[in-house]
Amino acid sequence: MDDFPSDKFQELANLWNEVLDAFFLKANLRARQILVLGCSTSEVVGHRIGQGSSLEVAEVLLPPLLERVHQLGIYLAVQGCEHINRALVVEEACLDYYKLEEVTVLPALHAGGAMTVKAWERFSSPLMVERIQGHAGIDIGDTFIGMHLRPVVIPIRIHVKELGEAHLTLARTRPRLIGGPRASYAECKG
Repeated sequence: MDDFPSDKFQELANLWNEVLDAFFLKANLRARQILVLGCSTSEVVGHRIGQGSSLEVAEVLLPPLLERVHQLGIYLAVQGCEHINRALVVEEACLDYYKLEEVTVLPALHAGGAMTVKAWERFSSPLMVERIQGHAGIDIGDTFIGMHLRPVVIPIRIHVKELGEAHLTLARTRPRLIGGPRASYAECKG
């Protein structure tokens, strides 16, 4: 990309690793839980969302995330853009485990975005789903992943607020607190 010099890619990779370290430290994800990723590669390189998708940025960001996801034994769901109704790329194992409904759409650079295209290429058995209830989320560039997270969403605050030129939001979820004044929550794992 002309407006995102090649030396910026190494900076981006280094910062992304810092983000992942801090995120996974605070997210407390357990095996088979779902991490939702929404990423506007356009925003990362300084364009308006959907106006400059970058396969190069996706190639920098996806591999280290996949490595950590595999190490933790969690599922990654990569959200596409509004042109595919924010459908998500998931592994077939995730679909089977959570009994999700598969939908038919193939992510493309301008209908899904660069990150879904790369996820489709990299996943061992990719499928598309229209909705999911993730346990945590990473939103790069205000892609609005909230519709795919379980209630109750808790923001994760770290020292990094932007990735490239994109606003960065991190979140985890916890079970709802129910009951009244006699209820106790001290031993809950959420």
